[in-house]
Amino acid sequence: MNLASLDLNLVVALRALLEERNVTKAGRRIGLSQSAMSAALARLRRHFDDDLLSRTGARYELTALGLALLGRTATACDLLERVFTSQADFDPAREEHEFTLVASDYAVAVFGVELARTVHAEAPGIRLRFKQASTEVIEDTTALLSTVDGLLMPHGIIRGFPAVDLYRDSWVYLVADDNPEVGEQLTLDDLARLPWVTYQRTYDAPAARQIGLLGIEPRVEISVDSFQLMPLLVAGTRRVALIQERLAERLGGLVPVRVMEPPYDAVPLQEALWWHPVHTHDAAHIWLRETAARVGEAVNADRPTISGPPI
Repeated sequence: MNLASLDLNLVVALRALLEERNVTKAGRRIGLSQSAMSAALARLRRHFDDDLLSRTGARYELTALGLALLGRTATACDLLERVFTSQADFDPAREEHEFTLVASDYAVAVFGVELARTVHAEAPGIRLRFKQASTEVIEDTTALLSTVDGLLMPHGIIRGFPAVDLYRDSWVYLVADDNPEVGEQLTLDDLARLPWVTYQRTYDAPAARQIGLLGIEPRVEISVDSFQLMPLLVAGTRRVALIQERLAERLGGLVPVRVMEPPYDAVPLQEALWWHPVHTHDAAHIWLRETAARVGEAVNADRPTISGPPI
């Protein structure tokens, strides 16, 4: 397919048609008349040799190809928008810009807070938006990264995208202060016997997969999409939870739980900032990555972040 022969405006029209499933509404959405939108649909039908939209009674339904194109078209539009908004130069002290990062509440608490503090000091016109990570991270990483500026995620969960390493962390376990079934040291038998609180899907993280290699399948009693809620769900119960040491330190004393070392040599956690290749040479994104790497070094050294350019 020769891209030079394509009218990229048709990509915008295709997305509107597939999402609205109505010629009039799609035209209104992108500022085209009904006749112009009908002409665009006719061209798209010729190109794909498919109706894309088929009338069922008083409404339109997507054909099988239309359904397949729905997600791909949205991804393509997001990528095109980011390509054409890329910058050759970026002055953080003067620019107004918003960066959207997908992250767990753990990553925001341990790293995002420090990043926001540094950005506030160095780039007053820059806004940060943190979006909660979901299972979409695993299921369709390409589509997710095409719509945001980056993803804060440890190594071992996704691969195949550029990334910059930020900081390291370790895994620890939480049990209730008053749990009489756990002694001074946690055992593999405890992990096999006690009910668990887990973060989203237990099998995504290398640390959770490691437990399976030890022959232990966690008996999940509660699954939650917030690491910071896990101590509350452990306190006063027989439950156990696997959590990052840096977060456990920040939550220390707030909830009556004990922090315990794993009864095995747990794999470490290496947090990284991942991005779609379309951002690689964008000046604004380069600044974001360099700033994130500098903040990550400070977190790694357990020292406050310092404003100002890197030395």
